[in-house]
Amino acid sequence: MKKVSAIVLALTMCIAALTGCGAASSSASASTSTQTATLSQAAETLSGTLTLGGSTSVEKVVQAMMEAYMAENQGVTITYAPTGSSTGIQGATDGSLDIGLSSRGLKDDEKSAGLTETTFALDGIAVIVNPENTLADINLETLAKIFKGEITNWNEIGGTDSEIVVIGRDAASGTRDGFESIVGVKEECVYAEEQASTGAVTASVQSNAGAIGYISLASVNSNVKVLTVDGVEPTEATVKDGTYAIQRPFVFATKTGAESDLAKAFIDWAVSSKTTDIVANAGAVPVA
Repeated sequence: MKKVSAIVLALTMCIAALTGCGAASSSASASTSTQTATLSQAAETLSGTLTLGGSTSVEKVVQAMMEAYMAENQGVTITYAPTGSSTGIQGATDGSLDIGLSSRGLKDDEKSAGLTETTFALDGIAVIVNPENTLADINLETLAKIFKGEITNWNEIGGTDSEIVVIGRDAASGTRDGFESIVGVKEECVYAEEQASTGAVTASVQSNAGAIGYISLASVNSNVKVLTVDGVEPTEATVKDGTYAIQRPFVFATKTGAESDLAKAFIDWAVSSKTTDIVANAGAVPVA
């Protein structure tokens, strides 16, 4: 009789254990389903249009980010107008843009006017010449003298006997501001041409054997020759470790406290590790 009671007790305990396991499994499954549903609902609620504008230097990086973000968030539309850093900063200030794009850090007066900056990548400013140019390296002192008009012939620095044609960006450009500030030639440059975009500078240098200019490292192509500066080549590694001197941040400018939830979500995503490869493949240096 005792054996029968023991068997019944054992069976009862097994049934209880199995019921408990089933309940736990059901509870875990329900929890997972709830989390999935919550994430799904969050994705579905992320919708609307973001208006970006500003720096032409960031175009390659930002376009790649936009495409990836919209692919992940089908309800989101992002537009971007490459109009120059100053225009992007102004658009963020007056509210005509959700996010302004700048290829330089914000100035103190711009921050005081109510703007917040978020660095989403780093970039080297490459010094470019025509592919026919025999020069390979230049130092900052010589570069400054060329852009100030103190050195006007390539034969003065070991090149051929030909006029140096200085090509730069327009006054609204963040690239120009960055280059002139770092090289120490602010308001002193003597330009033969001032171009409104990175692409236009590249085209001018490509078409003129005596030309020299500067563009975003992210925009360099095989149509121009990149000079090393003080023996250092502009690369992701040398920009990140600071050994390449002519570098600057790529920045999102937003109106402090007035950012939409969509703008915040995009910026958080843009500076996360999810965009490391996107930024690097676009030729800039990731900050994540």
